[in-house]
Amino acid sequence: MKKLWHNCHIATMQNGQYSSIEQAAMVTSGQHIHWIGAEQDLPEDDYAERIDLNGAWVTPGLIDCHTHSVFGGNRSVEFEKRLQGVSYAEIAASGGGIASTVRATREATEEQLLASALKRIRCMQRDGVTTIEIKSGYGLDYVNERKMLRVIRQVAEVLPMTVKSTCLAAHALPPEYKDQSDAYIEHICTEMLPKLHAEGLVDAVDAFCEYLAFSPEQVERVFKAAQALNLPVKLHAEQLSALGGSSLAARYHALSADHLEYMTEDDVKAMAAAGTVAVLLPGAFYLLRETQLPPMQSLLEHGVRIALSSDLNPGTSPALSLRLMLNMGSTLFRLTPEQALAGVTIHAAQALGLQDTHGSLEQGKVADFVAWDIEHPSEIVYWLSGDLPKRIIQHGTEVQF
Repeated sequence: MKKLWHNCHIATMQNGQYSSIEQAAMVTSGQHIHWIGAEQDLPEDDYAERIDLNGAWVTPGLIDCHTHSVFGGNRSVEFEKRLQGVSYAEIAASGGGIASTVRATREATEEQLLASALKRIRCMQRDGVTTIEIKSGYGLDYVNERKMLRVIRQVAEVLPMTVKSTCLAAHALPPEYKDQSDAYIEHICTEMLPKLHAEGLVDAVDAFCEYLAFSPEQVERVFKAAQALNLPVKLHAEQLSALGGSSLAARYHALSADHLEYMTEDDVKAMAAAGTVAVLLPGAFYLLRETQLPPMQSLLEHGVRIALSSDLNPGTSPALSLRLMLNMGSTLFRLTPEQALAGVTIHAAQALGLQDTHGSLEQGKVADFVAWDIEHPSEIVYWLSGDLPKRIIQHGTEVQF
């Protein structure tokens, strides 16, 4: 059944640019784009439905490629402590930080975790997000990592969204393995990952490479285990210090390396050569009041694709608006609105390995798009949050809220 979407303008986001078509039309067939172009070139056909978009600007559905959306509790008290001058590292050392969320997540049932996650993700969905990645990493043992990953799969069943599941068991050291980080890494590699993968719960594997988490050598062991299971890898790297994690990610052809405030020129070159996407997380940068900017000029000069994401998590980026992250990406990291929008469409798709099916509006790709009641695509980045009038189409069908 073919649907005609017409009387609109389209920012296709091909090649990371607006690639605009004014006075445009699009034909969808089932869940995919059948034809796209200027309305005057529209082929004659027997369309089952004709939808007038009233002059809207159409973009690909937004993609949030780095989130921790499933968790128990929240850390608003820690937010207050940081405002009083206590550092992220000090909070973690005193049993707060990730460890406090681990306790709350372990205590929660699947049903409780799903209910709380859906509240957050529906906010993202209403903001124009049609694809989201969700990481585990607050369970830190087989039973609770499995619980989180099962909830992530359930999110995909409940909401009309594309949901990718990432195993982040190497997020922090659980209390059961105090001062035994090598043993925990071995447990992840030989027990947790193989079992979770066998259950079909894992789309990719991530780790936290940092002095307060895991060393590059330990992360490499996780990468090798993932590689043996034919699972792609991603990495939290260079957020608080320069450990060469992004270069390590590049050596393993990681989909992405994320955060990257302390990456070096050599890291940038390695990622450029490997095609690894740089995922920048302005929400965490803002909330932690960081002053060390990612090397933006170097990333752009070497042609590294830059994605933006919410990093939705309870501790360092309780962000419920990906559009707000677009504005932060422009104001904090000096991306143009066009670059920022590419960062949550085509480049975010690549960060999830979905660039062949998602992230731009092209014939044959999945029909995920948003029709915005705006005068130019830059407005998506310009307006500070708020609910911009829009119509959200997922797999060729308009989403009803």
